[in-house]
Amino acid sequence: MTSMSPRLASGLLMAPGLLWLGLLMVVPCLLVFVLIFFERGTYGGIDWTATTFDNLARAFDPLYLSIFFDSGRIAFLATAVALLIGYPAAYAITKAPAHRQTALLFLAILPFWTNYLIRTYAWIVLLNPAGLINNLLAATGLSSAPLPLLYNEFAVVLGLVYNYTPFVVLAVYSALQRLDPAYAEASRDLGANAATTFFRITLPLTASGVAAGAVFVFVLSIGNFVTPNLLGGRKFQMVGNLIYDQFLSARDWPFGAALSALLIAIMMVLLFAQSLAARRARGEHHA
Repeated sequence: MTSMSPRLASGLLMAPGLLWLGLLMVVPCLLVFVLIFFERGTYGGIDWTATTFDNLARAFDPLYLSIFFDSGRIAFLATAVALLIGYPAAYAITKAPAHRQTALLFLAILPFWTNYLIRTYAWIVLLNPAGLINNLLAATGLSSAPLPLLYNEFAVVLGLVYNYTPFVVLAVYSALQRLDPAYAEASRDLGANAATTFFRITLPLTASGVAAGAVFVFVLSIGNFVTPNLLGGRKFQMVGNLIYDQFLSARDWPFGAALSALLIAIMMVLLFAQSLAARRARGEHHA
């Protein structure tokens, strides 16, 4: 009986995952790209007999591009705040005793054990004018009137940071765990203080984890429509809300597909850039 070749064995092991990705990611994306070139039906949906390139041109209209730019700005802000919170948290976990690190990581990802909608609705309870935060500020005399904490950009960024910071913690923690402690020891032996060691040794060598966490947060934030809808109060639109409205309210599926394709393209560019940065960082590290 002949043994199975390593290449065939690898292919068989990857087959279920590839089939899953093909059916649930590749096929829907291809369908989205196909819909771009058709027109909206008279009563919504798709007119399969009429082909056009107008949907792509319409997606680049300044009105819709401004929504993309605003979404990118909000996603970038959420990503920056998540990194400022997540990196120190991951660093603190790696410095904790080994027997406590698993418990601390569990606490970091504990929000994922509850439904995303429930977590978002909880912020409505906390941030509304009669909510816990405003009542606490009034009780301590720090505010004489309720602060506008809800239904604005601040609430949206806060919701995105809260929901996606665990991705940063996990990505950075993984990078810190792979970091050889000998580098920091050598830096200290050469007279560098803690700050110099961190910014010239630790941070550059964990850049791949930072990049991975940042891409996770940015990609998930820019396409999010639940958080802007609930915490933003529909006072401003992000691209996720715009796509949602095109498919379910306006029933203009071809134009919604064009907007989706543009968003997918942005995400793919970011993921490709992150992959190149991670490969370059690994190459420099081995060198």
